[in-house]
Amino acid sequence: MTSFPDPDGVVPLLRRGTVMVVVMAPGATPEDVARVVARVEAAGGETFVSTGVSRTIIGLVGDVDAFWQLDLRALPGVAAVHRISDPYKLVSRQHHPERSTVWVGSGERRVPLGPGRFTLIAGPCAVESAEQALEAAHIARSAGASLLRAGAWKQRTSPYAFPGLGVTGLEILARAGEATGMPVVTEVVDPRDVPVAAEHADMLQVGSASMASVGLLQAVAETGRPVLLERGHTATVEEWLMAAEHIAQRGNLDIVLCERGIRTFEPTTRTTPDLVAVPVAQAASHLPVVVDPSHAAGRRDLVVPLARAAIAVGADGVAVDVHPHPEDALCHGPQALHGAELRELARAVRRLPAALGRQDTPAAYPRS
Repeated sequence: MTSFPDPDGVVPLLRRGTVMVVVMAPGATPEDVARVVARVEAAGGETFVSTGVSRTIIGLVGDVDAFWQLDLRALPGVAAVHRISDPYKLVSRQHHPERSTVWVGSGERRVPLGPGRFTLIAGPCAVESAEQALEAAHIARSAGASLLRAGAWKQRTSPYAFPGLGVTGLEILARAGEATGMPVVTEVVDPRDVPVAAEHADMLQVGSASMASVGLLQAVAETGRPVLLERGHTATVEEWLMAAEHIAQRGNLDIVLCERGIRTFEPTTRTTPDLVAVPVAQAASHLPVVVDPSHAAGRRDLVVPLARAAIAVGADGVAVDVHPHPEDALCHGPQALHGAELRELARAVRRLPAALGRQDTPAAYPRS
């Protein structure tokens, strides 16, 4: 048996091919896990165990037909047993045929992201001041947003661009979320900042430039916070899902995928929004999928048309930039919505999902 954290021991097993996954119930004991491992290894199989904050997952390598004969599902503490052939095993719909809903926030501030709903995520690209963040939060809420997003650390192309306010920005963002009743989402770019980000934010974002950073993926997974995982500009859908698998292997399946454009030959927009990736990813994975039209296009005039298109192709939500004074924004002002464009977005968010049979996500749900 190999247990995390021990990536050097796990990788050889993964390359040889995991054929089954045993998902333990949240209340499973170490003895329950050991019982599964012992039964598999007695049958000549190999195991690796990933223990997360809320659940433990056991990967099995060996003779799948022999494993089925073990009747592992009947053992104490076992929630489910799945045969897997996709290279991304835990996030695959082979593992979980029904699409998942991810809940963000706690107590009276809980928001669902998933099938049958449409969720608007909005906020300024970066926290600039307490006044700016609070005003932007109220603007986002008025447009129908139920999750507030903003960056405390910004991964910028230029070393001279605004890098964010760091921990001060986190504290400001948390207060803006409390004041408006919205759970908050923020990007983390350095694994060393993950613990403090998890203290202040309800959901951690891994940006497109960090999608392949295994250390960061593992660090955010181990906080137990839901993760918003952006697709890299040059990543295939399979590579995107494999990045999600790194998070899932740490026992955290509360992952939301975010499509925000891929790099092509077209220079008119910052990237080319790949809306076909939404149904493709939804067919391959049980994870919710949202679209970020603001960062994909980089142009305010394209955000609302792309948001409408995202709703039409079945996205579970969109994430957009808003700002009280876009002309003065320290980060991506030309793509931030305000005024007429924001009102147009609010109308689209209010009408289109309902026309397609999906319910709007209110600001918070009581704990069931």
